[in-house]
Amino acid sequence: MRYRFFFILCLISLVLFTGCSWFQEKDVKSAPELAADGMEEYRQGNYKRAIENFEKLRDWYPFDRYAILAELKIADSHYQLKQYDEAVVAYQEFESLHPMNEAIPYVVYQIGLCYYEQITTIDRDQSAARNALMVFERLQRQFPDHQYSKRAGEHIHTCLKSLAGHELYVGKFYFKKKNYIAAMNRFKTIINEYPDVGIHKEALDYLARCEVAMPSNK
Repeated sequence: MRYRFFFILCLISLVLFTGCSWFQEKDVKSAPELAADGMEEYRQGNYKRAIENFEKLRDWYPFDRYAILAELKIADSHYQLKQYDEAVVAYQEFESLHPMNEAIPYVVYQIGLCYYEQITTIDRDQSAARNALMVFERLQRQFPDHQYSKRAGEHIHTCLKSLAGHELYVGKFYFKKKNYIAAMNRFKTIINEYPDVGIHKEALDYLARCEVAMPSNK
């Protein structure tokens, strides 16, 4: 009787285990299914859900041809969510893993955009403008004839204008504080490094005013 009970218990356990495995297998989607689901969520603007699908695709099927798509769309989804730090990391990983992929010009452009979208006013830190400028200029050097290089050119002027505007802002601050040497250095930077952004004349005017106000000229 004891052995019969033990046999029945084992049989029930086996059935339950097999059933759970069957349901788990039903939940595991194929790479094309996850790619389709991810793209549909992305098109609908459900970027967090898109990331979930693409991460499953990337992790479950790392050698599938859809895995490259997943890596790229994870980065794009972070960008759409304005999670720029995460997007930059994802784009950089894609570029590192697939340096010869045809999407690289787009990827580099998107890295630049992640920084570009974080540019604020001229009185704030200009790290975003400097990083964006550096990436866009790299894009133009690597792919001079690509359409994304041409798009980057439109943003480069804005980056330069922001950087020059910051120099002018700081220069004026030093001028008001009568720290003329520090002010002159800022105005000279504008003249030498940012001559074509629309504030060259104002920088020259302030530079002349500094020279007149210098104690040695009185």
